[in-house]
This record gives sequence, structure tokens and C-alpha cells, in this order.
Amino acid sequence: MKILVTGAAGFIGYHLSRRLLADGHRVFGIDNLNDYYDVYLKQSRLLQIANHPEFFFQKLDIGDRPALSHLFQSQFFDSVVHLAAQAGVRYSIKNPDAYVDSNLVGFANVLEGCRHHAIPHLVFASSSSVYGANAAVPFSLSDRADQPVSFYAATKRANELMAYCYSHLYHLPITGLRFFTVYGPWGRPDMAYFKFVDAIHHGKPIDIYNFGDMKRDFTYIDDVVEGIVRILHHPPQAADDPANPSVQYKIYNLGHHHPVELGRFIQLIEQAMGQTAQKNFLPMQPGDVPITYADISALEQAIDFKPKVPLEVGIQQFVDWYRDYF
Repeated sequence: MKILVTGAAGFIGYHLSRRLLADGHRVFGIDNLNDYYDVYLKQSRLLQIANHPEFFFQKLDIGDRPALSHLFQSQFFDSVVHLAAQAGVRYSIKNPDAYVDSNLVGFANVLEGCRHHAIPHLVFASSSSVYGANAAVPFSLSDRADQPVSFYAATKRANELMAYCYSHLYHLPITGLRFFTVYGPWGRPDMAYFKFVDAIHHGKPIDIYNFGDMKRDFTYIDDVVEGIVRILHHPPQAADDPANPSVQYKIYNLGHHHPVELGRFIQLIEQAMGQTAQKNFLPMQPGDVPITYADISALEQAIDFKPKVPLEVGIQQFVDWYRDYF
């Protein structure tokens, strides 16, 4: 297949592109290469696959409607995997405009491109953050997702509603995946695990929020990519939703289904690095939640998905990459 991957220079986008190329597909990647975090890291990811004969890249902002429209007009795609977005919970509190431009306007532009060119399957990235401060665990698809505690979460939930509407109105097969704390080599420097490793390496203290009373459903990048690839070949069918038999739309949780206490997570990093962290305990930050925990039963049933990479292995893989890269 020829597959459009938005956000191809990003963490998940890079790994997905590499996997799709290895599977024999053609990948057309786009990314605006913004400076939310180190642009050199994004460029370095692209360099790993730049010479592949079936990889094509264009610097393009999904917020640029004419440019994106021209791309859809000039190319034919068998599927679209939409991963481009302004990420970060805390950043969204101070810079909401960036999330409007990318996550709302940009996503609308992607939907329009898929609508006008009858894309057979659109897969897009949502987030566990849509569950807000949900107290019931594990997070189930039947749980409420209308009380976000960050603007980032609000934009991701809006994406889900926009996608449902487009599927209903224009008969587009669309699948959304709620990712749960993705980590691994080539990861994002704004993520906690990356910050922890970097701080420990440089002998600086790490900030531990909510005084350490937090749990996260850490999901290794290879497991996430496996889930995306499988769902890409499994577009939703009409009648999947009994409430609206004509709509071809599904949402799934994609996580490890095994939340880990933050203290245990830090211990594993310390073991992998052979160094002890200096710890700075702080109160809960705005936009944060105490726990994330994915109910992945629907994804298991749909595509026989089971995460395989233990946290101990995943952390060691990241630490090894960090030392090699830097």
C-alpha cells in the first residue's frame, strides 16, 4: 500500500514509518518540523529512513489547508495514519493557540483531504488523556470522556467527535487509537522518562509530581506500532455500532494494560543506568492525573493484540539508545 503518515518525524511517526517500509509498503511522510522540542532529533529520525527507496518526505504543516489539499490532489493514498499534533499536557495550559491550530484546524484539514479523495481507511492518534481524572480503573471505552483536565485532552476528544461526524456524514472508515504513555528509543524529550534519564545522566535532580503517588500504563513503542499496523489492515465495518449501523468508526485503547507506580519506574531507570536519582518531590501539577490504566479487551478481540515488551526491557532499550545517541 501507499500510506500517508502525518508527523513522520515524530516519535511514533518515525517508528511506524520504519515498520511500514520493512513490511514492503510505500510511505509518504509529512511533518512541519516545529521547534516544540529539539528539531535536530526530528531530523536525525528522518535520516534513519531517508535513503529508503520507498520513503518520500515533504515538510508540510497540516494547518496549511492549501498545501495539504494539493498533496491529496497530487497523490493517491491507500490509507492515512494521522499522528501529527501539538503534544504535551502542560504546554497546552500556557499555549492553547498551538493546539487549536494543529489539533483542531489541522485535523479538520486532514479529514477534508480524506473526504474529498475517498481514503479507504484513516487511523488517527487520540490519547488516554481524554478520560480526564477518571476514578474507575481500568479505563474502559464505556467510561465518560467529557471532563478533560487539560486543553490538550479537550482537543483530542474533539478529534474523536469530529472523526465520528465525518464517518457518519461521508461514510469514511475511521479508527481512533487512545495511546497510553508511549516510551522507547528516539522518544520525546518532554516526556518524564526522557527527562529522568537526562537529569540522572547529568547529575541533576528529577521532579516527581504528586509526591510520587502516581501510576502510569507505560507502553513500549514497538507494541504501539504493532497495534497501529494491525488496525490499519482492519478498517471498521458498517453495523459495528448498533446505535448507528451506517457509521464505519471505532475507538480503541492502546496500552500495556499494566500500570506501574512511579517509584518503581524510577527504580528501573536507576538500575538500567547504574546511578541513583536525586529526587525533588512536588505537588500535583495542573492537567495531570494520578493514574492511567488501559482496558484493551476490545483491541484484543478485534486484532488479537497483546503487548509483549516488559517495562524492564523497554527501559533498558531506551537508556542504551540515549547513551548511544548523545
